[in-house]
Amino acid sequence: MTPLEHSLKAVSTQLVNMWKLVSSQLSNTREALLEFDKDLAREVIMKETRVNGAELNIDQDCENIFALQTPVAVDLRFVLAVLKINSNLERIGDIAEGIAKYIDKADTPFNSDLIKATNVVQMIDEGVSMLEITLNAFEDENTVLARSVFKMDDILDQINSEANENVIEFLKKHPEDINAALYILSMIRKLERVGDQVKNIAEEIIFYVEAK
Repeated sequence: MTPLEHSLKAVSTQLVNMWKLVSSQLSNTREALLEFDKDLAREVIMKETRVNGAELNIDQDCENIFALQTPVAVDLRFVLAVLKINSNLERIGDIAEGIAKYIDKADTPFNSDLIKATNVVQMIDEGVSMLEITLNAFEDENTVLARSVFKMDDILDQINSEANENVIEFLKKHPEDINAALYILSMIRKLERVGDQVKNIAEEIIFYVEAK
């Protein structure tokens, strides 16, 4: 294995580990929301520093590859894709942290009817699935798999577009839950952006593999 191949493999391993960390962060917001587990929410908040640290390390390693090993062709596309995917993953980590903060701020458990009416848990599940699919696509260099997340993002967009109406209908029956409803609405807005970030990741995988 050449020094460049060794460096590329190392940075790929770092990125995969960050991918899994960010995915677990998003998964943990689901459990924290459903169980109203503030300890878990605070754990998500604290772990965001690990996500940020991983992003910085990957950026530095990519910069070193550019400076010392001058990759070309597919290797160059790979490093460029890693840099952009790394940034997208960090932003998803920020979103998970933001959702956890809403859970931590809430005074009482979230009404199960509100959670059901807004489909917020479905959004989290779709986001986690999209992350897992793109991770597999990255590891297998599978652009067909990468492209499959574009349709999944439509689900997130649809839930987001219906969110205001669903929250209004819920509040007609439960006006006392306005604070919780606003937190859920804010979560939905953030989760819609998860879909956008994962689509960006899929596009980078396609760019790296197909040069498109």
